[in-house]
Amino acid sequence: MSVRIHQLSKEIGMDNKELIELLRDRGFEVKSASSTIDNISAESLVEEFTKEESPAAEAPEATAEAEAAPAGPKIPEGAIVKTAEDLQREREAREQEEAREKAEKAAAAAAAKAPPPAPKAPPVATPPRPSTPPTAGRPPSPSGPPRPPVAPRPSQPPVAPKPSQPPVAGKPPAPAGPPKAATPPVVAPAPTAGKPAAPAAGKPPAPAGPPKPPAGPPKPPSASMPPSVPKPPAPEAAEESAEDEAAEPAEKKILHAKPPIVVRDFAGQIGLKPFKLISELMEMGIFASMNQTIEETVATKLAERHGFVLEIHHRGEGSDKPAAKKKEEKPAEDDPRFLKPRPPVCCILGHVDHGKTTLLDTIRKANVAGDEAGGITQHIGAYQIDHNGNKISFVDTPGHAAFSMMRSRGANVTDIAILVVAADDGFMPQTDEALRFAKAANNAIVVAINKIDAKGANVDRVKQQMQEKGIAPEDWGGETICVEISALKGTNIDELLDMILLQAEVLELKANPSCAASGTIVESQIEQGRGSTATVIVEKGTLKKGDALLCGEAYCKVKSMLDDAGNVLRDAPPATPVKIMGWSTTPKSGAKFSTEKNEKMAKRAAEEATLDRKREAALQAKEDSQKAPATTVEDLFAAIENQQKKCLRVIVKSDVHGSAEALVNSLEAIESDKVDLDVISYGVGNITKNDITLASAGGSCIVGFNVKLDNGVQSLAKHHNVRIIQHEIIYELLDQVEEEMAGLLEAEMSERKLGAAEVRQVFGVGKGRNVAGCMVTEGTINRGRKARVLRDGELIHESTIDTLRRFKDDVKEVRAGYECGINVDGYDDYEEGDIIECFDVEAIRPSLR
Repeated sequence: MSVRIHQLSKEIGMDNKELIELLRDRGFEVKSASSTIDNISAESLVEEFTKEESPAAEAPEATAEAEAAPAGPKIPEGAIVKTAEDLQREREAREQEEAREKAEKAAAAAAAKAPPPAPKAPPVATPPRPSTPPTAGRPPSPSGPPRPPVAPRPSQPPVAPKPSQPPVAGKPPAPAGPPKAATPPVVAPAPTAGKPAAPAAGKPPAPAGPPKPPAGPPKPPSASMPPSVPKPPAPEAAEESAEDEAAEPAEKKILHAKPPIVVRDFAGQIGLKPFKLISELMEMGIFASMNQTIEETVATKLAERHGFVLEIHHRGEGSDKPAAKKKEEKPAEDDPRFLKPRPPVCCILGHVDHGKTTLLDTIRKANVAGDEAGGITQHIGAYQIDHNGNKISFVDTPGHAAFSMMRSRGANVTDIAILVVAADDGFMPQTDEALRFAKAANNAIVVAINKIDAKGANVDRVKQQMQEKGIAPEDWGGETICVEISALKGTNIDELLDMILLQAEVLELKANPSCAASGTIVESQIEQGRGSTATVIVEKGTLKKGDALLCGEAYCKVKSMLDDAGNVLRDAPPATPVKIMGWSTTPKSGAKFSTEKNEKMAKRAAEEATLDRKREAALQAKEDSQKAPATTVEDLFAAIENQQKKCLRVIVKSDVHGSAEALVNSLEAIESDKVDLDVISYGVGNITKNDITLASAGGSCIVGFNVKLDNGVQSLAKHHNVRIIQHEIIYELLDQVEEEMAGLLEAEMSERKLGAAEVRQVFGVGKGRNVAGCMVTEGTINRGRKARVLRDGELIHESTIDTLRRFKDDVKEVRAGYECGINVDGYDDYEEGDIIECFDVEAIRPSLR
């Protein structure tokens, strides 16, 4: 048996790296936290560090005992020695005298003025322990009854309490017990002016001299006052209570409301029955039913009448206080007491055609790759499997260069990045990009070297590239877990899953399953018969059927939840990928979702988010217009040039939101100095008649990726002359769009010389018409092609060859070295020595660059 390094580090309380260095110094060959050592060595290390910690643990206890031991105070010569009980009795006498004087002053002031409202009876306070001194600088509270006398020391006669002092209501007086024998004598310091100084914490007060004797013996309270009636408050306390009572009616509760204000809802907010609120409205001359709305001014008056302050928040106005309150409450969800272990979420990254989807199909025993167009993955997917009783969630990402955002999104929502590298290809551009995404997301990296059974596979070359990239494998002295697999044949798949679970155990992944659910949108789409759906990964809390979710401008009441196999789920704990149905619209991929109280609040928040976006866009447009510099002549010429420049306007439709984003980014990345491309809008779902109408109005075409046409769309597009470009493979679709952009350019005309003939003799054919008898000197002369007549190098006439004869026969062409008769249309003034050139004009398709 053996023990892994990370398990041993937990037992002895040491960091993994420190323990690895210690073991290497002692001669153990360990490479990472997943390495093992024998049981005997592990037990000896545990005993060694346990012995080292035991004396250290006893030291604080001894120190605490030493600090707890009372240090005897030094008594100066000539000082008066008093015990704590003596000082306490004197202090109580002074307090009783001061309380009596303040009570008399308060009674006199109350008699001079109007009788104030009866003060509330103060609560009976439990008498404090006699040995607790009062806080320095704070006057004694007179609101409570006098404290019971403290029992005297045995050497003095006991002092009996006076019969005129009333006992505490409901509690017998504390019995006088024998004093503690360990109480040290207290040195009375010299008297100081003002209030007594605060005693040190944990030690009895040591006055420098004898305390000032009281002005006189404390007078007993009036005999007519019953024992249960509390003592009248001091003047200061009476003033404070009067201020509090005066402030109480001023402090009104604040109500938050958003228009429209409905009578039924507003009545519940101010604590009235709806019919009572309606009667009050009738008194104000307003006749309204329970479901009608009232104006803001009327609602404010009604709220003030019932002791409330109404704050009306219009849509789009943010409230800072609720937001701050939410921020304060959120950390409670991350309390370590509520965290529980959760499954790891793994993202499969790598270059196109390196076997990512095939690996996942082998793990899931499915055939996702067979359903993808062109054999390449063009969608992101989330799945969950069960391996040896432990669950693992997977996120599959496309490998094509156009799906860069999908790979980045997949790396951000996962804990472990599985980097798939083909043994026969090594690291490719998308592999390097995926590695950068994984490092940026701070994910643990596990490298799966695939296709080890392929022809030309070189595992060592891949490991050498890993070394160069800074992720050296474990068997080369690094810390990156590396597994050699064959996804097609299923070689070492179980070992890869074991390594994933081991890495998850080291990471100690935890989440709170009992809080409100939140997570990330992996992908969203519109499905026929289901509407807008979204695949999500729950990161925190437990998602249940019927929950109200909010994601930006989209909201949802969860109607149904499905797993990757299509099974209906009742709830989804953390790290579970599920497909949610019931969204108002397709949420953005990669956005965060949260749980709201109910669907109504979620809808209101989504509408506010939409208004905020529109308001920000309007403000941004206004700022841009204000910041725009003054128009110059150069700007005018540039605008004219842009107007002359061709532009292809497109409307993008895709099957899922992530693919639509990837397609838009790829289209905008097409570079051309001759033609611009403008994406008017993009969406999810099939191509509809509304898209055709929009494209016809804007003079644009429609680009559809992996979507179909609704009924009647094809004929409507033909009627409006709208071009529809469709394909299921993204790079084929991009090529078609580039061809459409090039088609907007005017073709370049290129002249190609076919042949030439020299006029040897001119023949008349009647009616004043002449024919040139020629010898073909080069190329061919073709009937019907363009020709020009040159005399001494100058152009005389240009037209087409109307007649071409060899002897008496009409022919289509005459090759070089043969004689022929030629007649150029519209010309018959030939002379010997003229040259007739035959040429062709070709239209060359222009390029975008």
